[in-house]
Amino acid sequence: MNVSEVMVQYLKAAGVGHVFGYPGDPNVEFMEAARRAGMQFVLGRREGTAGLMAEAYGFLTGRPGVCMSTLGPGSSNMVNAVANAWLDRVPMIAISGQIERKREQTFTHQVLNHNLMFSPVSKWATQVAPDTVGSVMRKALRTAMAERPGPVHITTHADVVGMEATDAEVSLPPLSAVHASLQVIAGNSEKFDLQDRLRKARRPVVLAGIAAQRAGANVALARFADTIGLPVVVAPMAKGVLAEDHACYAGTLDMACNALMWDFLKGCDLLLAVGFDAVELIKPWQLSVPTVHIDAVPNTDQVYPAEVELVGDIAAILDALAAGWKGEARWKAAEVARHRDALRAAYYNGRVKGRLNPTDVVDAVREALPRETIATSDVGSHKLLVGQGWTAYEPRSVLMTNGLSSMGYSLPAAIVAKLLNPARPVVCFVGDGGLAMVQGELRLAASLGLDLLLVVFCDNSLNRIEIKQANRNYPSWGTLIEPTDLAQLAPAMGCEGVMVDDAAALQRVLAGARPKDRPLVVGARIDPSQYSSQF
Repeated sequence: MNVSEVMVQYLKAAGVGHVFGYPGDPNVEFMEAARRAGMQFVLGRREGTAGLMAEAYGFLTGRPGVCMSTLGPGSSNMVNAVANAWLDRVPMIAISGQIERKREQTFTHQVLNHNLMFSPVSKWATQVAPDTVGSVMRKALRTAMAERPGPVHITTHADVVGMEATDAEVSLPPLSAVHASLQVIAGNSEKFDLQDRLRKARRPVVLAGIAAQRAGANVALARFADTIGLPVVVAPMAKGVLAEDHACYAGTLDMACNALMWDFLKGCDLLLAVGFDAVELIKPWQLSVPTVHIDAVPNTDQVYPAEVELVGDIAAILDALAAGWKGEARWKAAEVARHRDALRAAYYNGRVKGRLNPTDVVDAVREALPRETIATSDVGSHKLLVGQGWTAYEPRSVLMTNGLSSMGYSLPAAIVAKLLNPARPVVCFVGDGGLAMVQGELRLAASLGLDLLLVVFCDNSLNRIEIKQANRNYPSWGTLIEPTDLAQLAPAMGCEGVMVDDAAALQRVLAGARPKDRPLVVGARIDPSQYSSQF
């Protein structure tokens, strides 16, 4: 095998079936190897969106998403997507072509130092050679998948990719974590008894995050919450780790109704941070209550203090705690229900009667689509409402970026969600600003025959920044976006499009027949006033 073939065989052995990219001359050998191996290549309309597709692939499958670029501007365009995967904790293998090794040292045209460029935003930046390719791929896969998962960047030189590999044995490393024992890290020498702590606590609460979802701890989490009677607050990227119609579900942190959610946590007297990753915090940590860290990795971030850390298999820890429980339920179901009622009421604050409000859009789409729908959300004011108001029922059914939080994520993510789950409905929520960054990918979605539902919150502004300007009594300046008639844009991209101005019109569109072989783009002209009331 040549170097490219070894790389491809490692990816296939790891269960990776897609490559997302925008090719150049140094990629030709790798692409041919992937084609011969039966992999699917998805041609993004730019390297950045191809990388976001790879991130969505990694989030949905748990296997590394693979993105590819050429040298120079191709590689620099891909940096943002790699950084997104880095802070969203998603496994990724990013591959960039490079000029031949001999010329790289002195030639300047389109030559960037990939290792310097990608090292700050990846777990490892390296290159392959004929005598190292197998070893590099083993380490790359193991590194990308290890907790916390993230991207690895590999440079492939033009004179290397087609050379015969001498390090060609395909031997996968272990890719899934096995925690044989529990490590208890306590702040003092006294024996720690969490069961006793839970029995003595008046108002213990669970804060569950993306690591719990990655660990497949959703069943254990529900059983733990049921057994001990604990409300569960979730981080945004972990939506669905506890079904949101579960009696213990208590809302999403750092989305809409933010003050109410923090006040709820401030009222607890013991917090169990279960797989919670502080990378998702939008606001500073506001709690001074005793906290227990339960995760596969120690609490090295120290964004929130934890007097005790239980480090190991998250599901096993929760199951052991539930199995050993002998006390009464710490919360009554009616108490948690009252909190949810207050949260729901706060969610509708600021609605303008007779106008199309952002919450009207979320509600109408949720009501029209079945329980198993996968939703993707972009970044902006609408994300905060989708993050709180969209009801999720299973893990990995909501895709959003809340680590780096890069605009333009939701459409590439929706394309991948539909590619991998053709039988499930997929809805993409995006603002008009986010869509403007990636609207070329509509043509890709149409060419792939994907029946996506794309719902665009049209308010003709960068609302999050506009609100901050208004809070300082500044005029809206540099934040206004010219309106786009999506009913005309969509057909030019091979999609169907419609504009709506009120809830009734939106409901009629959602209730009507939708195309089965291309996306439907719905431009919802909203009144953004509710955003100001919420945030």
